[in-house]
Amino acid sequence: MIVQSFIEGFLLGIGAAVPLGPINVLIMSNALRHYGSAVALGAGAMSADITYLVLILFGLFRFMENPTVKAVMAVAGSAFLLYLAWLIFKGRHAPIHLQRIDDPPLLKNWLKGYTLTLLNPYTVVFWLSVSAYIATKHLDPLATVAGLFGAIVLWITLMPLAIHKTKHLFSQRVATLFSVASAAILAFFAVGMLWNLMRR
Repeated sequence: MIVQSFIEGFLLGIGAAVPLGPINVLIMSNALRHYGSAVALGAGAMSADITYLVLILFGLFRFMENPTVKAVMAVAGSAFLLYLAWLIFKGRHAPIHLQRIDDPPLLKNWLKGYTLTLLNPYTVVFWLSVSAYIATKHLDPLATVAGLFGAIVLWITLMPLAIHKTKHLFSQRVATLFSVASAAILAFFAVGMLWNLMRR
């Protein structure tokens, strides 16, 4: 049961971490210039996941289901996404092939990942779904969560490493276009979040 729970948790983690979303777009964009900042972003996002997990374990999650709270989260999350999109677009010409790039503040990147994930209403839905899945299939909670976070840790360390190590294959023009595309995708997610809120 423990092994099965770990495997199912690992597959859940892959399913949650791999699809293209705001966090993955930010990680990819940062990985072109600095591996550490990309990992810090991913670690911040995972810390927000842990925050929600703790809220669930201590039964403090109910207030998150309030429609007003969800609406505030959606608006704040959309605004933050648009701000990050603007930052990426503004820095689209930043060089990626310098011999030395000043280390960015890792705490700042961690906070970006944490805040963006914490303000994303879909994170709430995901963790509620995971809780229901574990309960329905009678899985071992600790083993399932361990597998889930194991997959996320692998993704947020190996994916940016692969991008950072192959950045020499990117021309500066391609990197600039990638930044513009990243900003557009983040803006798309922001507008989509607001659109879903207005449709309710």
